[in-house]
Amino acid sequence: MRTLNRVLNPLLFLMLFGLYPSMTIGPKEGWQVYSSAQDADGRCICTVVAPEQNLCSRDAKSKQLRQLLEKVQNMSQSIEVLNLRTQRDFQYVMKMENQMKGLRTKFRQIEDDRKTLMTRNFQELKEKMDELQPLIPVLEQYKTDAKLISQFKEEIRNLSAVLTGIQEEIGAYDYEELHQRVISLESRLRNCMSKLTCGKLMKITGPVTIKTSGTRFGAWMTDPMATQRNNRVWYMDSYTNNKIVREYKSMADFVSGVESRTYQLPFKWAGTNHVVYNGSLYYNKYQSNIIVKYSFETGRILAQRALEYAGFHNVYPYTWGGFSDIDLMADELGLWAVYATNQNAGNIVISQFDSQTLEVLKTWNTEYSKRNAGESFMICGTLYITNSHLTGAKVYYSYSTKTSTYEYTDIPFHNQYFHISMLDYNARERALYAWNNGHQVLFNVTLFHIIKTEDDS
Repeated sequence: MRTLNRVLNPLLFLMLFGLYPSMTIGPKEGWQVYSSAQDADGRCICTVVAPEQNLCSRDAKSKQLRQLLEKVQNMSQSIEVLNLRTQRDFQYVMKMENQMKGLRTKFRQIEDDRKTLMTRNFQELKEKMDELQPLIPVLEQYKTDAKLISQFKEEIRNLSAVLTGIQEEIGAYDYEELHQRVISLESRLRNCMSKLTCGKLMKITGPVTIKTSGTRFGAWMTDPMATQRNNRVWYMDSYTNNKIVREYKSMADFVSGVESRTYQLPFKWAGTNHVVYNGSLYYNKYQSNIIVKYSFETGRILAQRALEYAGFHNVYPYTWGGFSDIDLMADELGLWAVYATNQNAGNIVISQFDSQTLEVLKTWNTEYSKRNAGESFMICGTLYITNSHLTGAKVYYSYSTKTSTYEYTDIPFHNQYFHISMLDYNARERALYAWNNGHQVLFNVTLFHIIKTEDDS
């Protein structure tokens, strides 16, 4: 009986009717008779009423709790995605650890004030928190610091233990405060993920052969600015004497050879270093240093502009030739042109240009010979240059447009079919598209991320 009183006391009303045995008292709206007692003559002495069960399950706080549980689940899934996109996110894990410690403190406060919480809702919350257990191996991949991983693991275990204790006895907590805390966690997670768009190239793996088709030289690509539902593929065979662009609705259609549309460009292209960006094709007009912007939607040229002083028609090509003098590419920061000029002694020049007008916005001169470069690609404003287009090629040199500095690197990759005539980075896919001796292949890239939080600034 003592236990029953402890459990029911916060929610129940006790009404004594000894002086008025004939009075009939009904429970208030939303309450039901929990128990009653009568004397020897059958007269009601007292009646105990409690909230209806469906009231507890349908009130606003219960709704907030369900929304909270969904937020926790979504946050867990987002963290798994984050693990796939970065391997070295030290600062974020530390922030996450602090937030989890805050939750632990909150649940300890809950444990100390077991008065009005519903057992069912806490059971659901416990199950959701148990689902956070898979975070432990994920965090072990993020950090090499075994001590910090052990502390985080202990935090999650303690949370589960606290929930187990609260499940056994009814408690109370502030729904709104806990809900706001999870919203804050979700916001921090999104901010962290948004900072993972850029990083330093650490490793190239693959390739994965998508298809074998065409001549030894060519280009294929997707649009890095397209939505996730738009997976069109464009295919341009050969490096010269061609104006036909083939379009496929998806990668599966590309593999199967199911064309959705064919475009005939007004001018022939030179080289294989074209790029599709935000629905338009940018390419080098044959026998010129002119950049052409062609709209796939309208089938018309939207702009064209000469790249001042840029060599063309095999004056400053890559090591394999093929009119590869002007290389157009895109990354997280926009559109770029890589070429060489007499003024820079045939060394590589990098220019960032406007996607609408094709006007050059800024230019950097490097000291790396264009004719000694196998291929190149941009990632996060840094140009990476390979030392060959043949077997044994590796990323040998990089130039940062952010700091206007260069460094020699040693990042090997597998040239499976011995001759690469196109190598371009796609920021949406986080992959390198390559034309490898008549094979269309993909390389995966690993980027090193350093996350700066507000506390670091």
